[in-house]
Amino acid sequence: MRPEMVPPLDALPREAAEAFLSQGKELVVPAETVLLKAGERPAEHLYLVLEGEVALLRGQARVGTLGPGEFFGFPSLLSGEPPTFTVKAKTQTRLLVFPREAFQRLMTFHEAARFFSKGLVQRIQLETVPEPSLFTPLGQLVRRPPVFISPAATVKEAAQKMRAERISSLLVEGEPLGILTDRDLRNRVVAEGRPSATPVAEVMSAPLFTLPAETPVYEALAVMVERGIHHLPVTQGKAIMGVITHSDLVLYQSQSPLVLLRRIERLDLRQYSLEVARLVRNLLESGLPPSGIGRVVAGLNDALIRRLVKEAEARLGPPPIPYSFMVFGSEGRREQALLTDQDNALVLKEEGHEAYFQALAEAVVEGLIRAGIPECKGGYMATRWRMPLKDWLSTFRKWMEAPEPQALLETQIFFDFRSVAGELSLRPLEEAILEGSRKGVFLYHLAQAALAFRPPLGFLGRVRTEEGYVDLKRHALAPIVALARLYALMAGSRALGTEERLKAAAQGGTLSQEGAERLGEAFAFFFGLRLKAQLEALEKGAPLENRVLWEALSPGERRRALEGFRAIQEVQESTAARFQLR
Repeated sequence: MRPEMVPPLDALPREAAEAFLSQGKELVVPAETVLLKAGERPAEHLYLVLEGEVALLRGQARVGTLGPGEFFGFPSLLSGEPPTFTVKAKTQTRLLVFPREAFQRLMTFHEAARFFSKGLVQRIQLETVPEPSLFTPLGQLVRRPPVFISPAATVKEAAQKMRAERISSLLVEGEPLGILTDRDLRNRVVAEGRPSATPVAEVMSAPLFTLPAETPVYEALAVMVERGIHHLPVTQGKAIMGVITHSDLVLYQSQSPLVLLRRIERLDLRQYSLEVARLVRNLLESGLPPSGIGRVVAGLNDALIRRLVKEAEARLGPPPIPYSFMVFGSEGRREQALLTDQDNALVLKEEGHEAYFQALAEAVVEGLIRAGIPECKGGYMATRWRMPLKDWLSTFRKWMEAPEPQALLETQIFFDFRSVAGELSLRPLEEAILEGSRKGVFLYHLAQAALAFRPPLGFLGRVRTEEGYVDLKRHALAPIVALARLYALMAGSRALGTEERLKAAAQGGTLSQEGAERLGEAFAFFFGLRLKAQLEALEKGAPLENRVLWEALSPGERRRALEGFRAIQEVQESTAARFQLR
């Protein structure tokens, strides 16, 4: 992490930031070290976390967690009163410690004064507002009704209205409704040099994406990370009751993925994997469902790819033709565990410009490697997989019409695709897959593939292990993913997530409701079990893998695993009978 890139230092003149940082002394403390104690002496220093984590404690209860790039000690410095919270290192933590005088000089800058004043308000709110769980309905977070503006209003009028109302977004009237945020004003008006008389309609975002008031906080977090948005309108029936912001969710979930999302643009790539692992551990401890964690990690990876693409384009120049940087496999399905291998490719509008796109692919792939996301062992990366759209279409059709073993493997990998960056639409590929799924021969071969990996059930339904281990990816997750893909395509659905595919299959009548529910429950359990095992390996410094030691599982976990294996076996047997496969 580069301290000069941490807010508010990134907004100061370079000389001022350097002068402030030169007064900091580095301090490394072991886990459980108490750095400030509630109710005792006022703070004498300002602290900046460089590595590790500290907890904010009210008594023994944790009300917040601070990680790299975050300050503490300033509320007591500003008030002159003893700290309200005890601050304790959760892990070995590296800090920069600044004397009171350095902080006071820093506060003479408007940007710093505004930043720490806002931070003080947030800490006060932590004192007075109990931290709800990740399952709290969004409606409980709405603080005020929405404020609207006409699409014909100017951006100057919009900015004035935001300032007067002390808000960071306005809903834009019309059909459909739109939204204008402070980020839109910064990125689409100021950065592009548009005049203050520009109509709001030219820079707003529409149509409006909303979530109902009963949506739990964890679902909102996942959606906002996926979409890269920081403002979320909340509906009650057909009416919009208010707008939830990034800051609202950060206050209610101290280790918010939205914090990391906002920092990705300036994050040292070498810190990315550590930050994600820390975030995943906290989300898992907070009770976020494993499938939600997979979506969050995929959303963060998407944001990282967009950053790398943007940096490559800035260096190489504007792309000569439209293209799409697409991801597939578990990233395409938004089912990311820790440090899953890369799976990506480039789709070009037409042939040519090889040097440009080779350089772009290399920049993104190498950037992901630096961020701790390893190369794909099978070579399924944009540095090798790069074709015009028409060639992708012919390749997809060839795989579907006469799928040989290798083609069938690539079908299963590539058909779970999404576009992450670039302007080229991949709709023609989606239509080609749906067209192919209406042909019996392709579905027959997909059914074969869904039976390739069987659950490890032996005589009398006992679990067979390999040297005491069970491979969760090969014998649990992969068969569920394959079955869900098959039955969703049979139902004419292009849903990507495994759980969404199972629901689509049940709704389309291609899979029984009971079968879909049992597979969905098994998938969530096995995904969470693998995530938990990978986190434990990471903490021990052991290699990350997909296997778990069977005897190390609790009796309850072994029982649920058996139920999941039996659900897979039953649906596979039904599939074999349906397609006459033995």
